[in-house]
Amino acid sequence: MTEADGYGVAREAIVDRGAIEHNVRTLRAVTRTHEFIAVVKADGYGHGAITAARGALAGGATRIGVADVAEAIALRQAGIGAPIVAWLHAPDTDFRPALADGVEIGVSGVDQLRRVVAHASGSAPVVHLKFETGLGRNGAAPGEWAALLGEAARLEREDRVRVDGLFSHLSGASREDDLAQLGLFEEALGGAAEAGLSPRIRHLAATAAAFDVPEARLDAVRVGLGIYGLSPFDDRSAAELGLRPAMTLRVPIAAVRRVQAGQGASYGYTYRAERDTTFALVPLGYADGVPRQASNAGPVRIRGERFRVAGRVAMDQFVVDVGDTEVAPGDQAVLFGDPLRGAPSAAEWGDAAGTINYEIVTRIGPRVRRVVVE
Repeated sequence: MTEADGYGVAREAIVDRGAIEHNVRTLRAVTRTHEFIAVVKADGYGHGAITAARGALAGGATRIGVADVAEAIALRQAGIGAPIVAWLHAPDTDFRPALADGVEIGVSGVDQLRRVVAHASGSAPVVHLKFETGLGRNGAAPGEWAALLGEAARLEREDRVRVDGLFSHLSGASREDDLAQLGLFEEALGGAAEAGLSPRIRHLAATAAAFDVPEARLDAVRVGLGIYGLSPFDDRSAAELGLRPAMTLRVPIAAVRRVQAGQGASYGYTYRAERDTTFALVPLGYADGVPRQASNAGPVRIRGERFRVAGRVAMDQFVVDVGDTEVAPGDQAVLFGDPLRGAPSAAEWGDAAGTINYEIVTRIGPRVRRVVVE
């Protein structure tokens, strides 16, 4: 077997910040909302939160969204000065560092609201009240709305809090389900008005609803997947939505071996060569986020041709049967990227693994170096 130099060193996820900027501009043109919240949680869906935030803001995002306050603080420390809202908190979360950095807090109940206020010093904290409208996750349940709205209004009258936003999250199960959730959310908005609250922004729609449920766009959309150039739909590609995938996962082939018919590939010999052929070794595995479930199925592009994973994906590597194609160590193996440039898509890997494109990009591990390009 002939081996490449630097085996295991050049795992790269090429992140195109210009694509993120383009995608935000495209989404802003589609939605035409007053505000645009770019979601960069989970390290920017694997693209790098700081890179994603900067690209999104350059494209016209007005606010950044993250899951927890640690993510928000990291962005502040990197110099991101735009408004940031964080909405998922453990019961014992210490909000003081985030509030000191001017982070806006998504609040899902009265106790959480009181904790935020108790942790504030100086100016009143800015909060977004979250309402559960049918997704079954966090947010105040309908029976808790009156108490939350009443307490928020009281604290706002006392200048101890500022309610800047009201929000919820759609299931995307069907248009009918989303409209039913919108109707319930409108009841929460009515309750807020009755309590004397007049927040500046109401946000409900994520990527799918931003495209397909215009009624849910309201004052702002809260978009994650779409800003990375990925489609939330099974029947429409990113290109059809005008989006450009921002990540390309690639690695040089580590080794090439000519084998005889019957040779097995990887653990368990779930793949055997049907003829004399060439095996190429790709130094990426499930430790890097390549799903083992895509064994014998994941697409790979090498020298302009498409192949499939041969055998099981291992922790650090997998095999590709390239037939009689002339392949050498050091040739680039592209797992996914922009299909318009010939690469397989993250959605294809999702199909191969029985999952979704969201998981494919967010699971890419720390051994894979992010290389930011424009």
